[in-house]
Amino acid sequence: MVAGDALTSLVERFATDDPCAVARALETMDDRSAAEAVRDLPTAVSVLVLPHLQVSFAAQLLEGATPEMFEAIIPGFDAKRAASLLMHMSPDSLERLLPHTPANMRNEVRSLLAYPEDSVGRMMLTNHLTFREHERVSDAIRKIRRLAASRMPASYGYVLDDHERLVGVLNMRDLLLASEEAELGTVMTRDVFTLNCFMDRTEAADQLSKRRFFAAPVVDEENRLLGIAKAENLMHGAQEDIAESIQMMFGGSPDERAFSSIWFSLKKRLPWLHVNLGTAFLAAYVVSLFQDTIAQITVLAVFLPVVAGQGGNAGAQSLAIVMRGLVMRELTNKRVGVLIAKEGLLGLITGTITGLVTGVIAWIWQGNPMLGVVIGLGMIVNLVTAGLSGAGIPLLMRSLGFDPAQCSNIILTTVTDVVGFLAFLGFAVLFQSYLV
Repeated sequence: MVAGDALTSLVERFATDDPCAVARALETMDDRSAAEAVRDLPTAVSVLVLPHLQVSFAAQLLEGATPEMFEAIIPGFDAKRAASLLMHMSPDSLERLLPHTPANMRNEVRSLLAYPEDSVGRMMLTNHLTFREHERVSDAIRKIRRLAASRMPASYGYVLDDHERLVGVLNMRDLLLASEEAELGTVMTRDVFTLNCFMDRTEAADQLSKRRFFAAPVVDEENRLLGIAKAENLMHGAQEDIAESIQMMFGGSPDERAFSSIWFSLKKRLPWLHVNLGTAFLAAYVVSLFQDTIAQITVLAVFLPVVAGQGGNAGAQSLAIVMRGLVMRELTNKRVGVLIAKEGLLGLITGTITGLVTGVIAWIWQGNPMLGVVIGLGMIVNLVTAGLSGAGIPLLMRSLGFDPAQCSNIILTTVTDVVGFLAFLGFAVLFQSYLV
């Protein structure tokens, strides 16, 4: 018992001195081992360590947490990270543990959970200074002094009308230099830069960076003030988005880190590598159907990568636009058909233009105008398909319960490769007598 107490004391001291090191050690373990380690740690140690873990990983470890353990740990997270933590949990765990969030944090967490995961609404702070347009400068200064004890940020104050709409911003320097009897409406700046609560945080970070602002007010569609977004928080979130997008784009997992264990990395990577392998064989099978034609007209093999590459690029453009629309909640069920039709029409226009350019190049290069016609027609068919698929696949994946960001790109590449090869080589068979 004494030895156990001594070991616990030693672990607590280590966690107190360097909780980040303990967190890094946990992140190198597989999910099961890490979860067992957290269960075995004293609650006092878990309280110190878990806030330093990546949020998605911490959520996995707390899936089976008791309400008592969760209630002790969650105050170590700020409201934004607590909301993100709960968002990464299963619906059952969310329903079970949310009532055990501290009362002063629960309402803020619930409001943050209403916004898309990568939106400005998830990143905003809700402790900000607000005033009314007809308040006097002297009253505003007294209010700022009274709130100073609570450490409320006071670089700017925001002026609202009677409907909570933002009408101006107060610079503290202008406020202190103004007459004490002046109304705030005569001191404030009316031309206010704002961020919409549903704006993607990467776009918001770019906007603040261009203007060199360290913070900006966050408003809803009716210009009601909801909170404040700090540039440093948005930048950090944007960096996380970029890192996760890069990993997911190539079939990796957003949870994997540079020093994750080999077993953890294999578990996250191998399934998607096998999916890629299967789709590659499918494209190879389509080409094999035309191997006799390719053997007779070997120049066709030269243009296969051109058709497939253009289709993949065009599809990726449509996919990126649709993914942004999903995140920003721009897509409603009524507008899905319009979006798919628009991307199909864009595919037809870009395919026609690109097909003409490619056909002329093929004609000049190989000296056969019909080869230009074949590759031009193949390009048109593939880019129309790419536009329709780039718009339709992520919407279909979402309706089936899959993550569009992780699986759409693989399916899209398969569709554009298969259709591109099939169209190009099919037209080659159709006009074979003119190509030999």
